[in-house]
Amino acid sequence: MDRLSQIAMFNAVVERQSFTGAARVLGVTASAVSKQVSQLENDLGARLINRTTRSLSLTEVGAAYYEQTKDILDALIRAEAVVTELTGKPRGLLRVHIPVGFGQVHLSRVLTGFMTRYPEVTLEVTVLEGHVDLVEAGIDVAVRIGGRQDSSLIRRRLAPNRRVLCASPDYLARHGTPATPAELARHNCLTHSPEGPHGEWVFTDGGQEHAVRLRGSVRTNSYAVLRDAALAGVGIVRLAGYLVGEDLRAGRLVTLLDDYVAQDADIAVVYPTRRHLSVKVRAFVDYLVETIGRPEFWEHAGLT
Repeated sequence: MDRLSQIAMFNAVVERQSFTGAARVLGVTASAVSKQVSQLENDLGARLINRTTRSLSLTEVGAAYYEQTKDILDALIRAEAVVTELTGKPRGLLRVHIPVGFGQVHLSRVLTGFMTRYPEVTLEVTVLEGHVDLVEAGIDVAVRIGGRQDSSLIRRRLAPNRRVLCASPDYLARHGTPATPAELARHNCLTHSPEGPHGEWVFTDGGQEHAVRLRGSVRTNSYAVLRDAALAGVGIVRLAGYLVGEDLRAGRLVTLLDDYVAQDADIAVVYPTRRHLSVKVRAFVDYLVETIGRPEFWEHAGLT
């Protein structure tokens, strides 16, 4: 293996603080990374990393070596990016993370269109709920729904995450339509598990927010289960517009208490800060802005 590859492995270990993390990003085994870093140390005649069973730390020589070599690798990355930019063709492996709820409903539609437009890009897509460290996991770009801001990431807003309270016409015909949040107390409200042990929804009334405790026959961590139950006329649900937009357009579900439902999250695309954004990442981000950025992608006119 050439010296540049060994240096890249060493730098990845330093930046991920582990051989396993470096291996994950580089697409090799942890033992291969360890072997090459050891070979680099042998060639240089100096120990670069102090290893214990629980942690890694740079030696004085290792810290100096990293500071010098990271600039060399950055320059190489920028040089390759310029070449790719000049060719104008996105290509290569693109690692993408998409949250489960959004992925279940819109993943195939988004990715099929992107792959058709850019056939030389190979997608590796992870559909997983929860926060993921993009750098640690080696992810190039991710779709995020709300969540905390991260100063190490570039964030572009795609669309509002419009939440809606809704039920089927059949359920409303049998149980009546609530006119205020307080009237939900007599309805079967189906809740998402993270909303609290008893189920609580936050509403706005006169500019003030207040939580309404609910009762219902279903509490689950699956948005798909809640949607299916609502469509079956079991009760009232609160879901993101991107999950039920088509059901609302088709009349299978009807929105409720639109003036009271609090809105506090956006759908965004994020990617790690880099001096020169790769063409494949830029193409994917622009494609998401072009498609998901249009409210009609999933919402009916009343939700734009």
